[in-house]
Amino acid sequence: MNETLWAALLGAVAGLGGLLVPMLIARVPEPAPRERDSDADTDAEAEADAAADEPPKTRYAEIAARPGLGVRSALVAAVAGALLGAATGLDWPLVWLLPLTPVAVALSVIDWHTRLLPRVVVVPATLAALAVVSVAGLATGERSALLWALGGMVGLRSFFWMLWFIRSAGMGFGDVRLAALVGLVLGWEGFEVLLLGAWIGFVSFALPGVALAVVRRDRSLLKKPFPYGPFMLGGALVGLVWGTALAGGLWG
Repeated sequence: MNETLWAALLGAVAGLGGLLVPMLIARVPEPAPRERDSDADTDAEAEADAAADEPPKTRYAEIAARPGLGVRSALVAAVAGALLGAATGLDWPLVWLLPLTPVAVALSVIDWHTRLLPRVVVVPATLAALAVVSVAGLATGERSALLWALGGMVGLRSFFWMLWFIRSAGMGFGDVRLAALVGLVLGWEGFEVLLLGAWIGFVSFALPGVALAVVRRDRSLLKKPFPYGPFMLGGALVGLVWGTALAGGLWG
Protein backbone atom coordinates (compact mmCIF):
# COMPACT_ATOMS: atom_id res chain seq x y z
CA MET A 1 0.00 0.00 0.00
CA ASN A 2 1.52 3.33 -1.04
CA GLU A 3 1.69 6.53 0.98
CA THR A 4 -1.40 8.09 -0.59
CA LEU A 5 -3.60 5.12 0.32
CA TRP A 6 -2.22 5.04 3.84
CA ALA A 7 -2.94 8.73 4.27
CA ALA A 8 -6.46 8.32 2.86
CA LEU A 9 -7.11 5.41 5.21
CA LEU A 10 -5.80 7.41 8.15
CA GLY A 11 -8.06 10.30 7.17
CA ALA A 12 -11.10 8.05 6.95
CA VAL A 13 -10.40 6.53 10.36
CA ALA A 14 -9.88 9.97 11.91
CA GLY A 15 -13.17 11.04 10.38
CA LEU A 16 -14.95 8.51 12.57
CA GLY A 17 -14.52 11.14 15.24
CA GLY A 18 -17.69 12.51 13.67
CA LEU A 19 -19.52 10.07 15.92
CA LEU A 20 -18.78 12.56 18.71
CA VAL A 21 -20.46 15.45 16.89
CA PRO A 22 -23.77 15.09 18.80
CA MET A 23 -21.87 15.14 22.10
CA LEU A 24 -20.00 18.29 21.08
CA ILE A 25 -23.17 20.05 19.95
CA ALA A 26 -25.00 19.10 23.14
CA ARG A 27 -22.24 20.68 25.23
CA VAL A 28 -22.43 24.07 23.50
CA PRO A 29 -24.05 26.58 25.86
CA GLU A 30 -27.14 28.35 24.62
CA PRO A 31 -26.63 32.07 23.83
CA ALA A 32 -28.22 34.44 26.31
CA PRO A 33 -31.36 35.95 24.76
CA ARG A 34 -30.87 39.50 23.48
CA GLU A 35 -27.50 39.64 25.20
CA ARG A 36 -25.25 42.40 23.90
CA ASP A 37 -21.76 43.37 24.91
CA SER A 38 -18.58 44.68 23.31
CA ASP A 39 -17.71 41.20 22.04
CA ALA A 40 -21.08 39.53 21.43
CA ASP A 41 -20.91 36.04 19.96
CA THR A 42 -22.22 37.27 16.62
CA ASP A 43 -24.42 39.99 15.27
CA ALA A 44 -26.43 37.14 13.79
CA GLU A 45 -27.23 35.96 17.31
CA ALA A 46 -28.57 39.34 18.35
CA GLU A 47 -30.48 39.70 15.11
CA ALA A 48 -31.95 36.21 15.42
CA ASP A 49 -33.20 36.99 18.92
CA ALA A 50 -34.59 40.35 17.87
CA ALA A 51 -36.35 39.22 14.70
CA ALA A 52 -39.99 38.82 15.59
CA ASP A 53 -40.95 37.19 12.32
CA GLU A 54 -38.58 34.25 12.69
CA PRO A 55 -39.17 31.04 14.65
CA PRO A 56 -37.24 30.54 17.89
CA LYS A 57 -33.72 29.19 17.57
CA THR A 58 -33.50 25.42 17.69
CA ARG A 59 -31.78 24.41 20.92
CA TYR A 60 -28.43 22.70 20.62
CA ALA A 61 -29.65 19.77 22.71
CA GLU A 62 -32.48 19.22 20.22
CA ILE A 63 -30.06 19.22 17.30
CA ALA A 64 -27.77 16.79 19.09
CA ALA A 65 -30.67 14.42 19.76
CA ARG A 66 -31.64 14.07 16.09
CA PRO A 67 -31.68 10.35 15.15
CA GLY A 68 -28.66 9.21 13.18
CA LEU A 69 -26.77 12.51 13.48
CA GLY A 70 -23.63 10.81 14.78
CA VAL A 71 -23.55 8.24 11.98
CA ARG A 72 -24.20 10.82 9.26
CA SER A 73 -21.57 13.14 10.72
CA ALA A 74 -19.04 10.30 10.87
CA LEU A 75 -19.68 9.37 7.24
CA VAL A 76 -19.23 12.96 6.07
CA ALA A 77 -16.11 13.42 8.19
CA ALA A 78 -14.67 10.08 7.03
CA VAL A 79 -15.14 10.97 3.35
CA ALA A 80 -13.68 14.45 3.89
CA GLY A 81 -10.79 12.98 5.88
CA ALA A 82 -10.05 10.41 3.19
CA LEU A 83 -10.03 13.13 0.52
CA LEU A 84 -7.72 15.30 2.60
CA GLY A 85 -5.42 12.36 3.28
CA ALA A 86 -5.23 11.39 -0.37
CA ALA A 87 -4.55 14.97 -1.43
CA THR A 88 -2.01 15.75 1.32
CA GLY A 89 -0.24 12.44 1.78
CA LEU A 90 1.56 11.63 5.01
CA ASP A 91 2.61 15.21 5.59
CA TRP A 92 2.41 17.75 8.40
CA PRO A 93 -0.91 19.39 7.39
CA LEU A 94 -2.75 16.19 8.34
CA VAL A 95 -1.77 16.87 11.96
CA TRP A 96 -4.21 19.79 12.09
CA LEU A 97 -6.57 19.01 9.23
CA LEU A 98 -7.81 15.64 10.49
CA PRO A 99 -8.74 16.76 14.02
CA LEU A 100 -10.46 19.80 12.55
CA THR A 101 -12.61 17.75 10.19
CA PRO A 102 -15.20 16.52 12.76
CA VAL A 103 -15.23 20.01 14.28
CA ALA A 104 -16.00 21.47 10.86
CA VAL A 105 -18.88 19.00 10.46
CA ALA A 106 -20.24 19.99 13.87
CA LEU A 107 -20.04 23.70 13.01
CA SER A 108 -21.78 23.08 9.69
CA VAL A 109 -24.62 21.24 11.42
CA ILE A 110 -25.02 23.98 14.03
CA ASP A 111 -24.93 26.81 11.51
CA TRP A 112 -27.34 25.05 9.16
CA HIS A 113 -29.97 24.70 11.88
CA THR A 114 -29.40 27.93 13.83
CA ARG A 115 -27.43 30.36 11.61
CA LEU A 116 -24.98 30.65 14.50
CA LEU A 117 -21.31 29.69 14.76
CA PRO A 118 -20.60 29.44 18.50
CA ARG A 119 -17.52 31.27 19.68
CA VAL A 120 -16.86 28.55 22.26
CA VAL A 121 -16.14 26.14 19.39
CA VAL A 122 -14.61 28.39 16.72
CA VAL A 123 -12.11 30.26 18.88
CA PRO A 124 -10.54 27.24 20.67
CA ALA A 125 -10.31 25.36 17.37
CA THR A 126 -8.58 28.34 15.75
CA LEU A 127 -6.14 28.81 18.62
CA ALA A 128 -5.29 25.10 18.72
CA ALA A 129 -4.74 25.01 14.95
CA LEU A 130 -2.64 28.17 15.13
CA ALA A 131 -0.41 26.64 17.81
CA VAL A 132 0.10 23.39 15.88
CA VAL A 133 0.70 25.17 12.57
CA SER A 134 3.23 27.49 14.20
CA VAL A 135 5.13 24.66 15.87
CA ALA A 136 5.14 22.63 12.64
CA GLY A 137 6.30 25.58 10.57
CA LEU A 138 9.16 26.42 12.93
CA ALA A 139 10.19 22.82 13.62
CA THR A 140 10.31 21.78 9.98
CA GLY A 141 11.76 24.97 8.58
CA GLU A 142 8.63 25.66 6.54
CA ARG A 143 8.84 29.37 7.33
CA SER A 144 7.30 30.41 4.01
CA ALA A 145 4.27 28.16 4.50
CA LEU A 146 3.88 29.44 8.06
CA LEU A 147 3.96 33.05 6.90
CA TRP A 148 1.36 32.31 4.24
CA ALA A 149 -0.80 30.59 6.86
CA LEU A 150 -0.59 33.57 9.21
CA GLY A 151 -1.17 35.98 6.35
CA GLY A 152 -4.15 33.94 5.17
CA MET A 153 -5.64 33.96 8.66
CA VAL A 154 -5.34 37.74 9.04
CA GLY A 155 -6.22 38.54 5.44
CA LEU A 156 -9.33 36.40 5.12
CA ARG A 157 -10.61 37.42 8.53
CA SER A 158 -10.10 41.09 7.60
CA PHE A 159 -11.95 40.59 4.33
CA PHE A 160 -14.91 38.97 6.05
CA TRP A 161 -14.86 41.63 8.75
CA MET A 162 -15.26 44.22 6.00
CA LEU A 163 -18.20 42.29 4.55
CA TRP A 164 -19.76 42.05 8.01
CA PHE A 165 -19.15 45.75 8.66
CA ILE A 166 -21.10 46.78 5.57
CA ARG A 167 -23.90 44.37 6.55
CA SER A 168 -23.80 41.90 3.68
CA ALA A 169 -26.83 39.60 3.57
CA GLY A 170 -26.45 36.57 5.78
CA MET A 171 -23.12 37.67 7.28
CA GLY A 172 -22.68 37.33 11.04
CA PHE A 173 -19.59 37.85 13.15
CA GLY A 174 -19.32 34.09 13.62
CA ASP A 175 -18.49 33.91 9.90
CA VAL A 176 -15.72 36.46 10.49
CA ARG A 177 -14.23 34.30 13.24
CA LEU A 178 -14.50 31.16 11.14
CA ALA A 179 -12.73 32.94 8.25
CA ALA A 180 -9.60 33.17 10.43
CA LEU A 181 -9.47 29.38 10.80
CA VAL A 182 -10.22 28.79 7.12
CA GLY A 183 -7.58 31.35 6.08
CA LEU A 184 -5.01 29.68 8.32
CA VAL A 185 -5.35 26.17 6.87
CA LEU A 186 -5.74 27.36 3.28
CA GLY A 187 -2.88 29.84 3.55
CA TRP A 188 -0.42 27.08 4.48
CA GLU A 189 -0.94 25.68 0.98
CA GLY A 190 -0.20 29.01 -0.69
CA PHE A 191 -1.94 32.04 -2.12
CA GLU A 192 -3.61 30.27 -5.04
CA VAL A 193 -5.22 27.64 -2.81
CA LEU A 194 -6.29 30.34 -0.35
CA LEU A 195 -7.88 32.42 -3.10
CA LEU A 196 -9.64 29.48 -4.75
CA GLY A 197 -10.93 27.98 -1.50
CA ALA A 198 -12.38 31.30 -0.35
CA TRP A 199 -13.81 32.06 -3.80
CA ILE A 200 -15.46 28.65 -4.18
CA GLY A 201 -17.08 28.99 -0.77
CA PHE A 202 -18.42 32.43 -1.65
CA VAL A 203 -19.72 31.44 -5.08
CA SER A 204 -21.36 28.22 -3.84
CA PHE A 205 -23.15 30.32 -1.21
CA ALA A 206 -24.18 33.23 -3.43
CA LEU A 207 -25.31 31.55 -6.66
CA PRO A 208 -28.22 29.47 -5.26
CA GLY A 209 -29.63 32.53 -3.47
CA VAL A 210 -29.38 34.70 -6.56
CA ALA A 211 -30.92 31.98 -8.71
CA LEU A 212 -33.80 31.57 -6.26
CA ALA A 213 -34.42 35.33 -6.20
CA VAL A 214 -34.48 35.41 -10.01
CA VAL A 215 -36.81 32.41 -10.33
CA ARG A 216 -39.24 33.77 -7.75
CA ARG A 217 -38.74 37.37 -8.89
CA ASP A 218 -38.36 38.39 -5.27
CA ARG A 219 -35.39 40.66 -4.56
CA SER A 220 -36.12 40.55 -0.83
CA LEU A 221 -34.66 37.02 -0.82
CA LEU A 222 -31.24 38.59 -1.38
CA LYS A 223 -31.51 40.22 2.05
CA LYS A 224 -32.63 37.09 3.84
CA PRO A 225 -29.87 35.61 6.03
CA PHE A 226 -28.68 32.10 5.23
CA PRO A 227 -26.07 29.92 6.95
CA TYR A 228 -22.73 30.65 5.34
CA GLY A 229 -20.49 28.44 7.47
CA PRO A 230 -21.18 25.15 5.62
CA PHE A 231 -20.35 26.79 2.29
CA MET A 232 -17.18 28.42 3.62
CA LEU A 233 -16.00 25.09 5.01
CA GLY A 234 -17.01 23.25 1.83
CA GLY A 235 -15.02 25.74 -0.23
CA ALA A 236 -12.04 25.18 2.05
CA LEU A 237 -12.29 21.43 1.51
CA VAL A 238 -12.38 21.85 -2.27
CA GLY A 239 -9.43 24.24 -2.09
CA LEU A 240 -7.36 21.87 0.03
CA VAL A 241 -8.13 18.80 -2.07
CA TRP A 242 -8.24 20.20 -5.60
CA GLY A 243 -6.96 23.76 -5.25
CA THR A 244 -3.49 23.12 -6.64
CA ALA A 245 -4.86 21.27 -9.68
CA LEU A 246 -7.53 23.91 -10.30
CA ALA A 247 -5.00 26.70 -9.95
CA GLY A 248 -2.73 24.96 -12.43
CA GLY A 249 -5.60 24.66 -14.89
CA LEU A 250 -6.57 28.32 -14.50
CA TRP A 251 -3.16 29.93 -14.41
CA GLY A 252 -0.82 27.21 -15.59
